[in-house]
Amino acid sequence: MKPLNFAVVGCGMLARQTHLPNLAALEDTTLHTCCDIDEPNLTAAEAFGPTKLTRDFREAVNDPAVDAVILATTETFRVPVVEAAAQAGKPVYTEKPLADTLAAALEIQRLVETSGIPFCVGHNRRCSPAMASARETFVSHLRNPAPNPWRYQREGWEKIPAGSNDGAPVVSIRINDDWRSWKSVHTENELNRSAGLILSEGTHFADLATWFLDDEPVSVTCVGQGILNHAFTVKYRGGGLASIVMASTGSMAYPKELLEAIGGAGIVAVDHMLEVRTAGIAGAPPVTRYPMLTDRHPAVGTEGGLHGWLEKRRVACEEAAEANDPMLQFTAEPDKGHQRMLREFIREIRGERGPVCTVESAVMAARVCLAAARSLQLGRTVELSEIAG
Repeated sequence: MKPLNFAVVGCGMLARQTHLPNLAALEDTTLHTCCDIDEPNLTAAEAFGPTKLTRDFREAVNDPAVDAVILATTETFRVPVVEAAAQAGKPVYTEKPLADTLAAALEIQRLVETSGIPFCVGHNRRCSPAMASARETFVSHLRNPAPNPWRYQREGWEKIPAGSNDGAPVVSIRINDDWRSWKSVHTENELNRSAGLILSEGTHFADLATWFLDDEPVSVTCVGQGILNHAFTVKYRGGGLASIVMASTGSMAYPKELLEAIGGAGIVAVDHMLEVRTAGIAGAPPVTRYPMLTDRHPAVGTEGGLHGWLEKRRVACEEAAEANDPMLQFTAEPDKGHQRMLREFIREIRGERGPVCTVESAVMAARVCLAAARSLQLGRTVELSEIAG
């Protein structure tokens, strides 16, 4: 099959660090058009060799030579581009969050479902090799948990009225971030000014939790400190829980993400998408380590996994301090699934697989985050039914 010609609408840092390089790396894609209203962004994108540059997204989307669109604008400007793509019958891969308001997210859902265009939301952790493997292991275990003959059981445990919730799953997600790495655009909309990154970043983790638990969220309770630190608990219809802690007063010298999925007397832990650990799950390897990307220090931390990454990061931070260049701290990054998600979306466009991440699931993740923000503001539990269009 001939390569698909892509137009990238929104050529800021995220596009230049992720989407434009990925389009160049894949054999069945061609970067046809780069579109941005900001001339410096267009100038920087020109280095990736597009056929065409434009400041008009309608020109980019409606060009007959363009087969599909990557939408990497801020979440405040999504609907008009999706509307143009839907009218033109062009597939769209959009960055997360789907939109900055529920009304906008629901309008995008209507446009996508009415037009039938292939559509993927960039909850890329679904395509991280570590996350995908961990989720498959956990879901398989919940569906058919094998008994552990060594499980410690006190006398009388069977009298505890746990009922059907004895195997109810719980997902815990901890995020370590440093607010000084935020851009001013992160707090330009009203929600972010009052609740920080609960929507724009938390949508990743709301989606992850729901994907792992494979259930419908029904309520959210959130507490927080200003726009920096938040903790919210999501209750699911089947009895499962998700606890998401977003700490923005941390350090990039330490891994960003830790996910622990617990249920059926077993556990799967994913550390920074570098290492997956299991316990209490028959047949699952106790530790699996995953390759790192852009490793500038292959001779350091050769054991890989979490401890290998920590050693590589320590050396990189020392280099960054010595050179007075913070960018040098970035090395040996985890595979967060960006390129794999694009590859799988191309397969979806070609009819070789089903949806990678549906608009429906992205709307649900947005509703969970908006419920968390409202819970923070009101100081009470918020039912998902209260978050309506």
